[in-house]
Amino acid sequence: MSVLLRFGNAVSRGLKVTQRDAEILRLAVPALGALIAEPLFLLADSAIVGRLGTLPLAGLGIAGAALGTAVSVFVFLAYGTTASVARKLGAGDTKGALSQGVDGMWLALALGVLTSLGMFFASGPLVDLLGVSEAARPYALTYLHWSLLGLPGMLVVLAATGVLRGLQDTKTPLVVAASGAGLNVVLNLLFVHGLGWGIAGSAIGTAATQILMAVALVWVVARGVLRTGARVSPHPLGVLRNALDGIPLLVRTVTLRAALLLTTFVAAAQGDAGIAAHQVANTVWTTTALALDALAIAAQALVGRALGASDVDGVRSTVRRMVQWGVGVGVLLGLVVGLCASPIAGFFAPDEQVHDYLTAALIVLAVCLPVAGWVFVLDGVLIGAGDGRYLAVAGLITFACYAPLAVLVLEFAPAGRAGLVWLWIAFAGVFMVARLVTLVQRERTGKWMVTGA
Repeated sequence: MSVLLRFGNAVSRGLKVTQRDAEILRLAVPALGALIAEPLFLLADSAIVGRLGTLPLAGLGIAGAALGTAVSVFVFLAYGTTASVARKLGAGDTKGALSQGVDGMWLALALGVLTSLGMFFASGPLVDLLGVSEAARPYALTYLHWSLLGLPGMLVVLAATGVLRGLQDTKTPLVVAASGAGLNVVLNLLFVHGLGWGIAGSAIGTAATQILMAVALVWVVARGVLRTGARVSPHPLGVLRNALDGIPLLVRTVTLRAALLLTTFVAAAQGDAGIAAHQVANTVWTTTALALDALAIAAQALVGRALGASDVDGVRSTVRRMVQWGVGVGVLLGLVVGLCASPIAGFFAPDEQVHDYLTAALIVLAVCLPVAGWVFVLDGVLIGAGDGRYLAVAGLITFACYAPLAVLVLEFAPAGRAGLVWLWIAFAGVFMVARLVTLVQRERTGKWMVTGA
């Protein structure tokens, strides 16, 4: 009898693991699809504008970098909203979850309008700061000015996506993102080549798509609001609370962006071949990060919900399983990148010198991906727990650890292949390990596990 009971308990435990894995995949896979759809906007714009000539494409690159930076800085609108909504959902307060989500969306709209106005009036100095040439400057300004009409929509999309993720729905954002990517291509072709509006047509098409995506997601959230009787109008204190909660995540994001910008700056000192190889390696890194970020999004939603439900055991088991997923996916991606390093380099860099540099950088990147998987998941866990203040402090600490190493590479590493390899060891290796140490230390203390709504 005792043997049968032990067998039954083992099966039960196995079933729970299977159900948890299914839940992780249910959230992570659609989230990955939505994340992949986002870069397709700029890719489609680049392909269509590229047929207009080199100068319009260069202008698009500068304006796209400015817009991308602005949107990435406000990613806390998605992450913070996911955590707060998931926590209230776990506590059984769906009405409160939607009301808090509505406040986050109003905050996103306000930030979008203010940021658009600020960037419009500072557009000239902004594109000059990014190094635009005199010939490409008019194209960069044209694209930026028209694209800013869609920036409030972009930020509302972030916040509304966070609301739906917090409600454990990652499929709807995927459908909207995929539909938006397709519509963007159609509108760009129509406006740029059909109507002959040039680079302005590309910006107008993308801005219109972002606004329509925002309307679609707002409509989905509004249905839930009407069904539960949640607030539609913004609550001043609720909007303020969302803004204050977002500040630590904003600091965390800025430290990550600063590390990336510093890495690019040091890579530029490795010569033309070095910066070319770094650009491709960084693209590979960003692509693999999408898969890891999808797991982090699942962690945000699941941990936030479990803490809201005061299910401490569920939180601990979810974290353990998410870490296994993160490291496992990191190992898999590392094997793929490592084994395919030379073919990848050959595809993107036919030049022999760039091929040599890139292959070496990709091997370093591949070795570091399992650590990155662990880091991304724990980052998502603490975001889901609303532990933004610690993440802000940890971000400052890890950047302070990385910056001197990057400077040492710049000053003392031999320029070229060796310098690029040491740079990637510093970034993908030391910087990621520093982040891991701060995250693991926090995760093991359990101080972040504040339960209830």
